[in-house]
Amino acid sequence: MALVASASQFSAVAHVLGLTAAILVIVWVVHYGGGANLNSDNTDLIFNVHPLVMTLGFILVIGEAIMAYNTVPSRKKVQKSIHMLLHLLALCLGVLGIYAAFKFHNESQIPNMYTLHSWLGICTICLFGLQWIFGFFNFWFPGAPPMTRTMLVPLHATAGLAIFLMAICTAETGFMEKGGGGPGAETRLINFAGLMILLFGLFVSLSTALPRIMSL
Repeated sequence: MALVASASQFSAVAHVLGLTAAILVIVWVVHYGGGANLNSDNTDLIFNVHPLVMTLGFILVIGEAIMAYNTVPSRKKVQKSIHMLLHLLALCLGVLGIYAAFKFHNESQIPNMYTLHSWLGICTICLFGLQWIFGFFNFWFPGAPPMTRTMLVPLHATAGLAIFLMAICTAETGFMEKGGGGPGAETRLINFAGLMILLFGLFVSLSTALPRIMSL
């Protein structure tokens, strides 16, 4: 019971950190970036779709999907369905966010795939897609035999957490790129957003890993 309470407490803190990060990114995009519009003639507005969608629609949704087994008060089958669907939503939004970045680069005549951020991003979204396909076919439909599923669960959970932390690292490199404009209010805002995302990833990981560690 105490173990469940501890995991729930970590999840609650993660929710607060995630909400704070979302607010900071929205303020950054709207107040300093002028908003976001994928179909705008203003390339800056096209770019702004990228951090908005990748933070709110990719990282935060993945975190919620990971914590679903701790936060959704329902049967395990329902928890598994929510886990899978949230990850699918995150994958779709992640693809949209990457498309926005490529569109911004192409319309601004900026080369693609030359930064560490872009390399990490492509690796992360590809691994995330493969992880989702692996999980769907082994744990949902058609589903592996029960003994095989039992053996695969630790691998699936560990790989999923590793990919989630890759997404956090990718976001941090992106914030570093955009926060290098010198001292100022915008830079501080970006730094705090990056810090909140990092702490969100830490507490999501703790809420998931703690029960497994304590059960050893």
